[in-house]
Amino acid sequence: MQSTILTDTRERRVLIGKKFNYELPYPILMIDDNLELHQMTIEHKEELFLLIDNNRNHLRKWLPWVDDIKSVLDEENFIKSTLNDYSQGRGIHYEIVYDGQIVGNIGLNWIDYNNRSCGVGYWLAEKYTGNGIITKCCKRLMKHCFYDLNFHRFVLEVAVNNTPSIKVANRLGMRLEGKSLDREWLYDHFTDSFLYAITIVEIN
Repeated sequence: MQSTILTDTRERRVLIGKKFNYELPYPILMIDDNLELHQMTIEHKEELFLLIDNNRNHLRKWLPWVDDIKSVLDEENFIKSTLNDYSQGRGIHYEIVYDGQIVGNIGLNWIDYNNRSCGVGYWLAEKYTGNGIITKCCKRLMKHCFYDLNFHRFVLEVAVNNTPSIKVANRLGMRLEGKSLDREWLYDHFTDSFLYAITIVEIN
């Protein structure tokens, strides 16, 4: 999806000036016949842990938390923390459900209601990569944030060498806003990151 700047000043004013009502993200988002997003639940702790455990080498390339999930109990505690964050309006984590199977996770890692902005993060089991699943999920979540929740800004931060996620940002029409040096400690080294963003007036 290419980014298109709206040239109609009146349309920009309608989008920006739309009355804002505090509302939590929806717990279920439908994407297509085979793909859905469901808020993470404790009932799926074993399935989620096994998915992480079977994809450790793949996930460790870019995610700093993988070694912290050593057991089903660790995953249960993480899910509980996400549900607490959700109840306080700080974020949400979804299970990516493809053909009835959980294949990954996507969520809003942070929400800033005062400034109507949020940041997305995700991971996908290795065997399901390369099929456009993450792009579809990001696009659906972005539209939900803009059109249902009336957010104004949607952010994605990626490591500078994470080519697949950079391609996702480009497909979503996001702007590269800058580069952060030594942004994240990844097991034994710091990684630099790119900050991508898009606002509601930049999408068509």
